[in-house]
Amino acid sequence: MTATQTGPAGRMQIARGLISLRERCELTQTQVAQKAGVSTTTVSRYETWQDRARIRWATVKALADACEATPQECEALVTIAKSQADGWWVGNDAVPEWMDPLVSFEYAAAYEHVFANSVVPGLLQTKEYALAVHQAREVRSSNEEIERMVDARVQRQSILRRDPALHLWVVLDEAVLRRTIGDTEVMIRQLEHLHEVAKSPNVDVQILPFSAGAHAAGASHFVVLGRDDEREPLNSMAVVYIEMRRRGLYLDDAEDVSAYKLTFDYLRSQALDTTASSRLITRARQELSS
Repeated sequence: MTATQTGPAGRMQIARGLISLRERCELTQTQVAQKAGVSTTTVSRYETWQDRARIRWATVKALADACEATPQECEALVTIAKSQADGWWVGNDAVPEWMDPLVSFEYAAAYEHVFANSVVPGLLQTKEYALAVHQAREVRSSNEEIERMVDARVQRQSILRRDPALHLWVVLDEAVLRRTIGDTEVMIRQLEHLHEVAKSPNVDVQILPFSAGAHAAGASHFVVLGRDDEREPLNSMAVVYIEMRRRGLYLDDAEDVSAYKLTFDYLRSQALDTTASSRLITRARQELSS
């Protein structure tokens, strides 16, 4: 029986798929365990994507069969279990363990929606800006450690250049443009980069102006990642990442995901359109240059 180090994104697909199959046939975890010839603990573990133990594809098949999955459904889950490989970030000490799921989800997602209220999101940061951000946050880390963190962040940005490219849609609070990170020159180059990357076909940037007043997100920075596959629902995924100090909170419950998707829709409607947002970014850069 082969075991694979299935990453968080694959684990989530397997977990959500197995839960969906079990609920469809109205079985408890104990009943599935009895039919599959495994322990109830094993069923629970395979339905919990945060568990980092190795995944055995034969166990995935046994659980799917116990839930009366169709051959196509079973094959889809087994393929996920067999095909997961460690990404460059796994075991990389420059990528905190709590960020490992985020990077994994980005590589599996078709779209990423971000609301940022204090700094430019990592996928859109220049190297100098990222360095300034890390120097401010990692006050007890050495220069060498910080340099590795910055290099890892830059490497993470390659997801925007893959084929097919990740579609990134970002809503930035105007405060992000007004807060000088690093020095003036660093901030000018960051705003220039933001203006240029927003021209990419797979990147949309909107600014939520101060004049919008109170907004749907309150004060939280959050990310919604997903992939929709109507032909093969088990290949779909959706998760919310909420950034916290030295850890991240991941939500995959359908109601939570729907709530954050709705919040992002409200934010998009409150924000300036992409053309007006581009003009505001240019104006902010010009004000720094004067």
